[in-house]
Amino acid sequence: MSQSYRPKPGEIPTEPGVYRFRDKQRRVIYVGKAKNLRARLSSYFQDIGNLHQRTATMVTTAASVEWTVVETEVEALQLEYSWIKEFDPRFNVKYRDDKSYPWLAVTVGEEFPRVMVGRGAKRKGTRYFGPYSHAWAIRETVDILLRVFPMRSCSNGVFKRSQQIGRPCLLGYIDKCAAPCVGTVTADEHRAIVDDFCEFMAGRTKPFIKRIEQQMYAASEALDFERAARLRDDLGAMQKALEKQAVVLGDGADADVIALAEDPLEVAVQVFYVRGGRIRGQRGWVADRTDDGATPELVETFLLQLYAGGSADDGGESLPKEILVPELPPDTETFEQLFSDLRGSKVTIRVPQRGDKKALQENVARNAKESLALHKTKRASDLTTRNQAIAEIADALGLDEAPLRIECYDVSHIQGTEIVASMVVFEDGLARKSEYRRFVIRDQEGSDDVAAMHEVITRRFRRLLDEGFETPSLVPHEGSSTTTPAAGADPGTPMLVDPDTGRPRKFAYAPGLVVVDGGAPQVAAAQRALDELGIDDIPVCGLAKRLEEVWLPGQPDPVILRRTSEGLYLLQRIRDEAHRFAIAHHRGRRSKSMVESVLDDVPGLGEVRRKTLLRHFGSLKKLREAEIDEIAAVPGIGPRTAAAIKGAVAAGDATAPRRTRKTTAP
Repeated sequence: MSQSYRPKPGEIPTEPGVYRFRDKQRRVIYVGKAKNLRARLSSYFQDIGNLHQRTATMVTTAASVEWTVVETEVEALQLEYSWIKEFDPRFNVKYRDDKSYPWLAVTVGEEFPRVMVGRGAKRKGTRYFGPYSHAWAIRETVDILLRVFPMRSCSNGVFKRSQQIGRPCLLGYIDKCAAPCVGTVTADEHRAIVDDFCEFMAGRTKPFIKRIEQQMYAASEALDFERAARLRDDLGAMQKALEKQAVVLGDGADADVIALAEDPLEVAVQVFYVRGGRIRGQRGWVADRTDDGATPELVETFLLQLYAGGSADDGGESLPKEILVPELPPDTETFEQLFSDLRGSKVTIRVPQRGDKKALQENVARNAKESLALHKTKRASDLTTRNQAIAEIADALGLDEAPLRIECYDVSHIQGTEIVASMVVFEDGLARKSEYRRFVIRDQEGSDDVAAMHEVITRRFRRLLDEGFETPSLVPHEGSSTTTPAAGADPGTPMLVDPDTGRPRKFAYAPGLVVVDGGAPQVAAAQRALDELGIDDIPVCGLAKRLEEVWLPGQPDPVILRRTSEGLYLLQRIRDEAHRFAIAHHRGRRSKSMVESVLDDVPGLGEVRRKTLLRHFGSLKKLREAEIDEIAAVPGIGPRTAAAIKGAVAAGDATAPRRTRKTTAP
């Protein structure tokens, strides 16, 4: 590939640095860093066919490239972060909050600091804790702790008014504020209270609890029972606040636990903030993927955006001692050095392998998956967005009308055996699960992905013709037995309802678009099946997994939809649903066949009793978990046979080879 702005050979230095791609309007569209600028930038100026589709789009959109050499990789990280924040490049991954999280903020920059709950961006001169999932929960905790740490929590207006009238507000009268507004405590005394509050919220709770306990016992020994009772109540308030935050790490560690959930178009990130072994906050982001970077690259991008703007001035809250990630970023040592400099003490990045930290990260990962699923559900449920997606598909594929009904097909098998296929239906951009269908490929020996796709399309649309679908451009294939329309019916109208049962026919509705999971070979097979049936007005396309390319029959090049296209998002969601449905069908059949094969050699167990066992337990997993007396309780199975079955299942588990699942290739 040759671009007019490509630097001359030898012009790019080999030192570490940061580079920027600009478009014709001189806008920065991408920022990146490199250990070796020459090697990294040269990778962009190669054959366009070797580049990822999104990378190729960025390179062809750009009109110039420039770079800055730095001394170390840490400086490169800092400069990359600064440029991303300054220019907001369109081709860089941007993590955005999936909702607005509340923070607990202490305005330490004021003469009389104030504690408050708020949302939005952080401000200088304010120390933050959290974020938290619910504002009401943190307000309740603050209300409890103000009894122990009576710092100011009123607004500036209330504070000034109390100063003017010389009388504190209600909180001052009920001992939930030290009332600095009327001079009850000095600024230094009030700041000492604030510092203690911040230390407690940061997780350093044991010293305060121990100190109050000592004061309580001392007051009791001095017969000052009123003070002892007040300290006892303060201790109870602190314990109540701690009970709201369960201990998740027994070693009392300070750590941020990060997990990702990915698909080809988007990535969701969840972070649990753990201080003193307790979860102090949680936060989530969702980002559009801009390239085909693997999990380590996604982790690197996220760490840079989350932490590189922090500093030791914020009390170290944004950077913990330990950052737990699902996979290590490519430059782990560089990140650790950068974060250690920002925090002012050692920061470690690692992947938890066992124990509480591993279990906690698995929990965070479940939250990330749910967050991504919820994000997709919200996006798919919007009517305007669905209409836009369908219109974009029609425009990109050159369809005469919007495909209100889309059918998608996927093939699944294990190394060419147990071949099954699925058909899923989306109408108006929403799944119609009652219309889903499963197929078992008849030619198990001679079929591959392409042949299986041809068989499935043939069977589905032959059934469509047999059930009475007729249009001027749809001529039934020779030998088909189309149903005769009811008396008085329009001959060109499909027979959508069975006249005998009154129920809708299973395959009577024709789709506006057929989507197959795969590339050009699968698309050609589907189109050939329709041609053989004489169907020429149902469009076909394929969606290849690797680059999310849309293939059309007879076209040498794919159709490339924009990464942010709602049409591409809908096609991907339909394809993923077909894949899920095919895999579920495949697993069910595989489980049944495995049960039957394991039980073949059990003495005295014939076909009838094998089927009875299969109906009773449903799967090999449930049969494996059953006890001998549970198996013996099945009609026709005695204790001796049950013991033989249990032994056969155990022997089958010990000798079964590890299998890999293979699905349709793009």
